[in-house]
Amino acid sequence: MKNIFILIFFIFPLSIYSQQIADTTYFPIIENPEYEIGKGPVVFIDQGHHNFHTKNGRFRAFSELLIRDGYNVMAYEGLFEKEKLSKGKILVISNALNEVNFGNWVLPNPSAFTESEIQTVKNWVSEGGSLFLIADHMPMAGAAQDLALSFGFKFTNGFAIDTTSRGADFFSINEKTLIENSITKGRTQNERVNQIATFTGQAMKLPKDATPIIIFSNNFLNLLPERAWVFDENTEAFPIGGWSQGGYIHYGKGRVVAFGEAAMFTAQLAGPNQIKIGMNSDIAPENYKLLLNIIHWLDGKFD
Repeated sequence: MKNIFILIFFIFPLSIYSQQIADTTYFPIIENPEYEIGKGPVVFIDQGHHNFHTKNGRFRAFSELLIRDGYNVMAYEGLFEKEKLSKGKILVISNALNEVNFGNWVLPNPSAFTESEIQTVKNWVSEGGSLFLIADHMPMAGAAQDLALSFGFKFTNGFAIDTTSRGADFFSINEKTLIENSITKGRTQNERVNQIATFTGQAMKLPKDATPIIIFSNNFLNLLPERAWVFDENTEAFPIGGWSQGGYIHYGKGRVVAFGEAAMFTAQLAGPNQIKIGMNSDIAPENYKLLLNIIHWLDGKFD
């Protein structure tokens, strides 16, 4: 039964996600921008580590949303260095890869970051920086495992799959899979997030002092293939009910938000029919509010 489900399920995303381009028409309303245009702090988006998501690429809608909220969004090129990081307040890392896995999504998946870089980022956060670390399903989760673990987040290098449905996954306050906390509440009723959609990612275990944002129900399995999107009777699988796909912590003087799914923060057109995937999807109208709440929390605007 498990193998039949796997074969049926993954015919769908392979065809839909084969081509992904940014949706340049997506501009959700921001009722009260946090800053005047260009007056906010610097948000770095990493694109120095073979990232699948970059400022003007698949994270274009992400970047544009923050720019319209007043932030100075800049691409971060090269290795993580203390002096360069000191010029920004928030560092976003999404789907970094080691060069050996660039265009080659098979095991092994070594770290995208050197030990020195990981220590540099840890020190920067401890001294007051804010990190938004996003690592999708295998191989991206594997590439970010060491960095995540340095803050206590245990990423798993697999695919978190709902065994009862196909397509997007839904998490809601009513079902207690989207957790009510500072980030999902926001600062006003208009900022409150009640339901989000994700588009296949990985599962993680949070540090003991972290606050969860997304919790998997008992319907979910974690699948650990040797090659991305390739599953057979030998693919390891185990239940992940109660595990997380997003959470946050204070770390020293700084803050960290970690997520195991990236498409939820994009606005993409996928496949020949240009199906909307991400914040622009009709099934994910509140995802952009969650993104803004995350950035505002990382910016220290509420706690």
